[in-house]
Amino acid sequence: MSYRTRTRKGKIPKKSLISSSLQFIQRLSPAWQACFPLAFLIVLAWSCAGMAQDAPTLESVAQAQKDLKVGLDTMWVMITGMLVFFMNAGFCMLETGLCRQKNAVNVLAKNLIVFGLSTIAYWVIGFGLMFSDGNNFFGTSGGFFLTGADNSPETGAAYQGIFSALNWTGVPLLAKFFFQLVFAGTAATIVSGAVAERIKFLDFLIFSVLLVGIAYPITGHWIWGGGWLQDMGFWDFAGSTVVHSVGGWAALMGAAFLGPRLGKYQNGESVAMPGHNMSIATLGCLILWLGWFGFNPGSTMAADPKAIAHIAVTTNTAGAFGALAATAVAWLYLGKPDLSMIINGVLAGLVGVTASCAWVTIGNSAIIGIIAGVLVVFAVTFVDRLKIDDPVGAIAVHLVCGVWGTLAVGLFAVGPGGYPWMVGLDGNPVGPHGLFAGGGFTTLIPQIIGILSVGGMTVLLSSTFWIVLKATLGIRVSPEEEVVGLDVGEHGMEAYSGFLKEAGAGGLSSSTGGFTSKHKEGY
Repeated sequence: MSYRTRTRKGKIPKKSLISSSLQFIQRLSPAWQACFPLAFLIVLAWSCAGMAQDAPTLESVAQAQKDLKVGLDTMWVMITGMLVFFMNAGFCMLETGLCRQKNAVNVLAKNLIVFGLSTIAYWVIGFGLMFSDGNNFFGTSGGFFLTGADNSPETGAAYQGIFSALNWTGVPLLAKFFFQLVFAGTAATIVSGAVAERIKFLDFLIFSVLLVGIAYPITGHWIWGGGWLQDMGFWDFAGSTVVHSVGGWAALMGAAFLGPRLGKYQNGESVAMPGHNMSIATLGCLILWLGWFGFNPGSTMAADPKAIAHIAVTTNTAGAFGALAATAVAWLYLGKPDLSMIINGVLAGLVGVTASCAWVTIGNSAIIGIIAGVLVVFAVTFVDRLKIDDPVGAIAVHLVCGVWGTLAVGLFAVGPGGYPWMVGLDGNPVGPHGLFAGGGFTTLIPQIIGILSVGGMTVLLSSTFWIVLKATLGIRVSPEEEVVGLDVGEHGMEAYSGFLKEAGAGGLSSSTGGFTSKHKEGY
């Protein structure tokens, strides 16, 4: 018997197959029998519906593409905003590790609650002052509590609302607010480190609200909100001035009005008060480094692959070269490769490139990072010689390197249209043009004016806040409380309960006295 014969004999006749199927259905329950015609009707309806659909039009395709872009841009803005928010954890770890263990709870508490306060202050008044339409100095159209006309995510001429300064990004208003909020919170957090280990908890909270609600939005409006510096041609892509310098100026005035920690300066010499945990300080630095990939690339506020990749690389390059430069300079200048200087070198490079990261070459970002790393080492020691006590080096990192980063725009920026993303909504080339890129002083002069004006206004406002607080509540804890530690004095608890306590500077025990009446002056 052939293969073909066996196959034909093994087949079931069609008639028998149909009969068998009918017999099988008849043996089923009535409920199951009803499912077969129902399934047939469903399939028929789907087929008809599919045949009845209209062919896609050019308008529907364009709208679908627009909706997809809005979705992708919004996702990018929110994710990078969350990365910037996570930088709060970095500040917590960094500042706590660089301070003494008896003040660890206080530092953690300040860095934790400051973002909550910043959220409230920026929602109530800050965002409206900074971005609502108004005059050259601050927003006057309201926008408080995120109220007011707005048809985001429309952009350009299609935008109708009171937040015209943000009409260049096609994301919903709440996405715009969230991203700007995490920047505002960063400015307040910078102050925390410079005033650590002696400020009253309540005073710091009040100052943070005033900074985020009033001072930061006013100068921010000048640059990002359509104010006079923006009109002049001042450029700051991600906030070397708007965020870091403002926070640095406020920190400088806070440290100056507070005075140094007890025992910091003795017989005209600076006494070292090393941090208690360099492990968590290093962890904090790495978290901040990671967060900067939200800080700078996220400032595109659009999912532009080429721009994002470029900014991420320039940001990382500056941080890396800042670390190497600070290490080398500290090794030569101080005799040892101080870990705290390496940490601050990383941050210095990142701060330094923040203003220009979208407009400079990778090679120039390395130069910016190197100069920032050198500057931060000398700035830390210079501030110390002025007897301004900054436990974490915040003034050197954020103020000095923020100023340098702002100047770097006027030196290295490639010029309008230098990169594909350097175009306006109308398609025309835009962007800063640095001195070394053939732009002369057209960008550099506005950058210098911006540095001086923002610095002057921030010093004026923050000094006013500190003076009023000092005259009313007193801004510094008592000498007794400072010696024991702010953890016990301000919070009634210890970060390391049961662990051995370190000795204070100048031989002062963390649990004993040792201060004199002169320490009580000025409180």
